[in-house]
Amino acid sequence: MVSPQDSDAQEPQDRQAAWRRPSGQQTPGPHPPGHEIPGQQPPGWQQAPQQPWGPPTWQQPSPQQPWGQPGSAYPGPPQPRYPSQHDPNQHYPNQGTPFGQPRYVAPPKPGIVPLRPLMFGEIMDGSFQVIRRNAKAMLGASLLAQSLAAILTAVLTAATATSMDSVEAWASSTSDADLAALGLGFAAAVLLVAVLTLFIASVLQGAMVVPVARSILNRPTSFKQMWSLARPRVGALVRLAALLMAATLLAMLVPAALAVALTATMQGMGILLLIPLFLGFVALYVWIYVKLMVAPAAVVIEELGARAGLRRSWELTRANWWRILGITLVVGIMVAIVSQIVMIPVGLLPPLVASFLSPHGGNGQDMAIAVAIGIVTAILGALAGALGYAFQTSVMALIYMDLRMRKDGLDISLLRQMETGADPDGVPGRGHVTGRPGWNHNGGNPGPGPAAGAWPDGR
Repeated sequence: MVSPQDSDAQEPQDRQAAWRRPSGQQTPGPHPPGHEIPGQQPPGWQQAPQQPWGPPTWQQPSPQQPWGQPGSAYPGPPQPRYPSQHDPNQHYPNQGTPFGQPRYVAPPKPGIVPLRPLMFGEIMDGSFQVIRRNAKAMLGASLLAQSLAAILTAVLTAATATSMDSVEAWASSTSDADLAALGLGFAAAVLLVAVLTLFIASVLQGAMVVPVARSILNRPTSFKQMWSLARPRVGALVRLAALLMAATLLAMLVPAALAVALTATMQGMGILLLIPLFLGFVALYVWIYVKLMVAPAAVVIEELGARAGLRRSWELTRANWWRILGITLVVGIMVAIVSQIVMIPVGLLPPLVASFLSPHGGNGQDMAIAVAIGIVTAILGALAGALGYAFQTSVMALIYMDLRMRKDGLDISLLRQMETGADPDGVPGRGHVTGRPGWNHNGGNPGPGPAAGAWPDGR
């Protein structure tokens, strides 16, 4: 039997046993045998290792215990450890795009340009790559276009040198009518050279579109293959060249006739009126030229006739006139600068060569040297012109493909053709249905929408 004094003495010991030591152990009190001491581990259990000193870990707070109740000596389940602000092992999801949405994927670029609407730099780079990858086809056709102009220019140069044999004596023995007739004949010869060059260039420009279109899908084209693919459209190209030649002659003759009429009737006032009229005709010519610039490409790629190709070019360049004009001006300035850089040394050669070969030669020897130098100059000029013409034609063809990507969705058709590998020996874009996706191709108006109830929720 426990006396009241023993109970009073035991109570502080029980309270002392209820407190835990810092190491997690508790001081056992005088309890009867078989009674489990609160906080003491059962027999056969080993003490849990003490937690090493280090940075504190976040743990979920346990519910508050009543006063006097002993805490549990068994460690709880491991709590999740929250990473610190600068934890190097911490991984965060990609914050560049919303969760569950795909990233932006660049359009494929199987060939010289990506399959999407093109920018200015891509058109320039693609034009250079076309010439580099298809040098035989592009430069061969350009040389063929420039050869006629070079030959005719050389003939005119030789005729001019021959006629200058004795200029003073010849001029003194001829009348003013003869001089006027000679001037008109020379102007007609120059005009004939320009017209024939334009005619041949218009035909070859359509043929040179084939290597450009095939290079978009990384398909090389030889000179023979280019003509094989363009041969069915040669007739339409000739008719188109004839129409363009007639329009060019009309654009040159009408202002000339108007200038002569104004000068003859109004004299001084007519000359003042020629300046705004000349500027107006130049602006009109440039506007029409840009509108009809891609007609040869439309004739070859879309297999259209001459007049249909002109209408198609007029339609494609709508709302893109200023952009096409800017690209054309930049390309023309580049080609002119390069041509001048090449031709300046060529222009300095004739007097140097003549003074070196025939310092005291007669008229016959001087004439022969002048003819030879004129021929060489024409050949070098043809080479420079061929390179510039190939570049300008490549730019024109890429502008046409860009316009069709913007208006017809041609890039989607080319992407399907690239994936399936269909028609590897044909012209990419040939046979593609014109018109914007989802629109009626007959008239350009939107087609009928879905029937009632076709949309979800009856919309």
